[in-house]
Amino acid sequence: QVHLVESGGGLVQPGGSLRLSCAASGFTLDYSTIGWFRQAPGKEREWVSCIRGSSGIPWYADFVKGRLTTSRDNAKNTVYLQMNSLKPEDTAVYYCARTVRCSGDPSTFDNWGQGTQVTVSS
Repeated sequence: QVHLVESGGGLVQPGGSLRLSCAASGFTLDYSTIGWFRQAPGKEREWVSCIRGSSGIPWYADFVKGRLTTSRDNAKNTVYLQMNSLKPEDTAVYYCARTVRCSGDPSTFDNWGQGTQVTVSS
């Protein structure tokens, strides 16, 4: 059975860093594209990044470039989202999900994890 489980969220001060993990089971990352999304209270789910299954090449939304880095460890079957220079507006629940082709459209992803809360506050 396919599962994605996010972890690593928490409370961090502005300017701080966090690394989120998305552990996959029931399939291997080599052949799957994984996306990160976030959803702040009262807002729609927003695409953050993808990492392509075949190549491992990451792809980012414009607003996160330079601060967030997506990577994967195939041996651990885990995708990571390293977040640096965090801002209060980064506060959201962060989700990972699987897709065949990254379009940034949440409806084209499935096997969503339960999410992990990131709160950026002093």
